[in-house]
Amino acid sequence: MTSRPAQARPAGREAPTRKRPAPSTTTQRSAAATRSVPAARRPVQAAKPKRQRAVSRAHRAQADESSRRRIRIFKLILLLCLVAITVRLVDIQVRRHVQYQHTAKLQLRRTVAIPAVRGGIYDRNGAVLAMSVPTKTVIADNFQISHPVDEAKALAPILGVPVSDLTTQLSQHSGYQVLTKNLSLSKAAIVSRDQFPGITMVDSSVRHVPNGSLAQSVIGMTNATGTGASGIEYQRQKLLAGTAGSTTLLETPYGVSLPQGGALKSRSSTPGQGLELTLDQPLQYVTEQALGQQIAASGALSGTAIVMDVKTGQILSMANLASTSPQSGPIPVPLASQNPSPIPGVAQAQNNLAVTQTYEPGSVFKLVAFSAALDSGAISPTTTFDVPDQVQLDGKTFHDAEQHAPMAMTATDILAQSSNIGTYMIARGLGETKLLAQVQKLGFGQSTGLNFPGESSGLLMNAARWQPTDLAALPIGQVDATTPLQVLDAYNAVANGGTFVYPSLVRGTVAPSGSVGAVPTSPGRRVMSPTTASQLTEMLRQVVLNGTGGEAAVPGYKVAGKTGTSQIPTPGQASYVDGAYNATFVGFAPADHPVLSAMVVLQRPVGSYFGGAVAAPVFSKIMSYALHRYGVPTSAGGGDTSSVSGAVVQEAT
Repeated sequence: MTSRPAQARPAGREAPTRKRPAPSTTTQRSAAATRSVPAARRPVQAAKPKRQRAVSRAHRAQADESSRRRIRIFKLILLLCLVAITVRLVDIQVRRHVQYQHTAKLQLRRTVAIPAVRGGIYDRNGAVLAMSVPTKTVIADNFQISHPVDEAKALAPILGVPVSDLTTQLSQHSGYQVLTKNLSLSKAAIVSRDQFPGITMVDSSVRHVPNGSLAQSVIGMTNATGTGASGIEYQRQKLLAGTAGSTTLLETPYGVSLPQGGALKSRSSTPGQGLELTLDQPLQYVTEQALGQQIAASGALSGTAIVMDVKTGQILSMANLASTSPQSGPIPVPLASQNPSPIPGVAQAQNNLAVTQTYEPGSVFKLVAFSAALDSGAISPTTTFDVPDQVQLDGKTFHDAEQHAPMAMTATDILAQSSNIGTYMIARGLGETKLLAQVQKLGFGQSTGLNFPGESSGLLMNAARWQPTDLAALPIGQVDATTPLQVLDAYNAVANGGTFVYPSLVRGTVAPSGSVGAVPTSPGRRVMSPTTASQLTEMLRQVVLNGTGGEAAVPGYKVAGKTGTSQIPTPGQASYVDGAYNATFVGFAPADHPVLSAMVVLQRPVGSYFGGAVAAPVFSKIMSYALHRYGVPTSAGGGDTSSVSGAVVQEAT
């Protein structure tokens, strides 16, 4: 029997492991039909060459190595990041945890300053010149206010603020809103008693000046923050201000106070010390009234008046007033305060003109030449000179106020009649060196010792700038510029027997308890012999008796003094303003036992401008009141009576 050849199997199929059952006829037909259709076969790929397979394996190996390298780098970076984070966590939580803990606490705390009550300023008798009155500042935390309209209606009559304004403030969700400042303590007690929701109060104060603008240019002012801005308020700021306290409160990072959080820490404030000045309030008032009335009457731009205790140098009154009337011209007008004055057209000067404003003093500066000549023995009060009415010096003409033929005049006559040419003749005998030395000796060109804010030491001629004409110009007060207080200091030395005493404005400090402590005083220094001072006193008496200062006489008292009428330099030019003068009188009383010295200066009076006519009457009014106020005995034999019957002899400068 012939065997049947084995049928070929499609590629990829394996022979069955078990014998299949015989198919049925139908199945056979289906199978036959199936076999009649050729089976779909996969394309057979051509075998790659061996070299291509090797290159492909090398590429796969390189790719695998690159991937492994990237993974190692990533792991290293991840490790470094973890190390950095760990180091940072250790730094924050271990090394610097105290610092961050402190910073976190600060974010929940707010420190509020508690201002200290500013020390008061008093006159020599304890009268209040300026003082701080305790008040309260009312603050609203409007996050805690549920009914702003109702609360505004209740607070408005107490705070004195319109309901509409309070409603707006209480409705703003800011967490901190100042409703009013400087609420009186009595009204603050009502607010505290009624316990308004969200309302707190902190201590504050307001500066109270009971006498209005009296002595304002000396006392000074405080600004809106209560800090000294001028005058003694500024000069003694540290002493008057005291030390502020503080209180620490809890609040959210958004600045909202926590209701349950009271003060965490409080430090009470230390009140400032007060000052007892040398000023005498009633005398200060009289001084300002007399000066102000003359400024208004004479049309002057400004005026200064000072009264001093001869022995101590204590300033009893210091007035500085300025005109408020519109002015024009090359002369700068001193700034006037905005505070109202009892005298129309006159107000307090913003600056203390007695120490901050310099001027050419004119004939009152003749004291320099006369004191130096008497002290050196170059002249005596009776030394006689043949005085012409003018001299030529280096191409310039110097003259007396009035023309006259050459006349014999004693040194006393020269001073009494204020002769420029006679003064030049006395100065010529001294020379440049002695004149300049005497200027310094009498305190010109130096600080007065007050150290007042803005104080000027003056402008003086020196040897390096000396000109031949200065030998005539300096002795009559046309070269140097001084302050009014410097002139008074020099004349006060004559009244004090030749001993120069430094002026003072502060008599003592006042502790919060009320006790007064004296301040140290500067020792005096001798600037001329007692004999010279006595001779000058008698010569200055003749100025009032027979010379240019008759209007300065005080009934019942002997007065010694000197007039001065000086031209006003043109700003920025080597010339004088036409028709513009400063009028001065300086002196002391009683001349036989001096107690008080005083000085009056008026800047650019209109019409009559001589010191004897404009300044001397003001001196007389002020000195008369002061002598009676302090109970100074009248002069033996009665006071001086001017022999000029009220007429004023014109000064030469």
